[in-house]
Amino acid sequence: MTISDNQGSTAAAAVQIQPPSRMALPDFLQSVKLKYVKLGYHYLISNLFTFCFVPLIFVTLIHFSQTDIDDLHHVWLHLQYNIISILTCSAFIVFGLTVFILTRPRPVYLVDFACYRPADRFKAPFCSFMEHSRLTGDFDESSLEFQRKILLRSGLGEETYVPEAMLYIPPRSSMVTARAEAEEVMFGALDSLFQNTNLKPKAIGILVVNCSLFNPTPSLSAMIVNKYKLRGNIKSFNLGGMGCSAGVIAIDLAKDLLQVHRNTYAVVVSTENITQNWYFGNKKSMLIPNCLFRVGGSAVLLSNKSADRRRAKYRLVHVVRTNRAADDKAFRCVYQEQDDAGKTGVSLSKDLMAIAGSALKTNITTLGPLVLPISEQLLFFATLVMRKLFKADVKPYIPDFKLAFDHFCIHAGGRAVIDELEKNLQLLPVHVEASRMTLHRFGNTSSSSIWYELAYIEAKGRMRRGNRLWQIAFGSGFKCNSAVWEALHNVKPSPNGPWEDCIDEYPVEIPLIAQQHIS
Repeated sequence: MTISDNQGSTAAAAVQIQPPSRMALPDFLQSVKLKYVKLGYHYLISNLFTFCFVPLIFVTLIHFSQTDIDDLHHVWLHLQYNIISILTCSAFIVFGLTVFILTRPRPVYLVDFACYRPADRFKAPFCSFMEHSRLTGDFDESSLEFQRKILLRSGLGEETYVPEAMLYIPPRSSMVTARAEAEEVMFGALDSLFQNTNLKPKAIGILVVNCSLFNPTPSLSAMIVNKYKLRGNIKSFNLGGMGCSAGVIAIDLAKDLLQVHRNTYAVVVSTENITQNWYFGNKKSMLIPNCLFRVGGSAVLLSNKSADRRRAKYRLVHVVRTNRAADDKAFRCVYQEQDDAGKTGVSLSKDLMAIAGSALKTNITTLGPLVLPISEQLLFFATLVMRKLFKADVKPYIPDFKLAFDHFCIHAGGRAVIDELEKNLQLLPVHVEASRMTLHRFGNTSSSSIWYELAYIEAKGRMRRGNRLWQIAFGSGFKCNSAVWEALHNVKPSPNGPWEDCIDEYPVEIPLIAQQHIS
């Protein structure tokens, strides 16, 4: 047996005295990975009740196996002499069960959803985007260069879509073209939804539409009622000005309505309108939305009918909403206003990421106890006690949300948003893949982006029965909202999905030119 020269004499001696028939054990302190220890701890704590309860059941079964006919006869005689007590207890049990059944929340099922896929002629490659911006004559050279850099850093690809009105020189930003964009997106998503579910529009009892920046009269919800001739007693709502997180707000509103109205369907339509909200000025903070926002929309069918459980894809588990509008900085960090030249746009504050982080912290503090396993909650509580009561110099414990969720749909607001959540929540690249690829393929489609991400996960065949999904979105106000869904079976992608003809091309790598500009 030979030893290299750079090994010490101690190691050589150890090798020499080692019996030839015995293998040396590995250094467990170096080889055991903390994540596996943590998984074992999680399994132990999560099944602690089972470990304690099984021996009790075993002892009880042994005891019953030793009873004879005389013991059973004594029990029967005892029950005969206490018939009033038995009837009273039975009445209380029946009453309690009745109250529980009547007051428990009704399950809300997601039967199916559809995302709008624009025609190829609406694609906006970087070169076409920049050339079009130059030809409009509204931007100076500094603004054009700023937009070029933002595009390179954004994470968007070459196949995102803009509305038809923006393809003209000059752009046709009118009420007519804005209505045309809204109709194309909403009706396109709804047509696919009705086709995939075989649902008659007359069966819809609740309609919720959210669009932040375009709120005409009649409303967008009225446009849908008119198009599909929905019934006269439909409960319709139109949410405006609530930003990119409005999709989760609309789901929450529909959920509450489904608790009141029995045996009905609710449709939630989420979109944003670009035609009348493109910024044609030179203020840097208001140019960023031009580079990020693209055409998109979704339609979601919800049901509270027990019969729909068998065909539904998901069950809604939790919705947690956080609103920071009471804080002045948070309120103004995403703000629609006019610049010094009187041109309207949406301004993004430099404090946006810090405010988003604060809102996220508040949101997950509320969500954590609802979804995290007891093992994570105990670790978090123990660390908090050590820091607050014993003043111990230990880092705050960040719960491992990977133990609570199998899939993550993070709002594709931009590369920086996805990067920060991946880092702060300690996620793996596969967990943010759907968000990154949605941003690359479709851009920031506002409140509908989380549904394009879910469609990506389904198209990849990754959604299995019992999997839990976390949708998290940020929006003006400032708001951070979360929705948790549970898959009811192995989910297959619906026909005519947004990824149907391109899913095999993804995931893609970030182009080298974009990496060079990321700092």
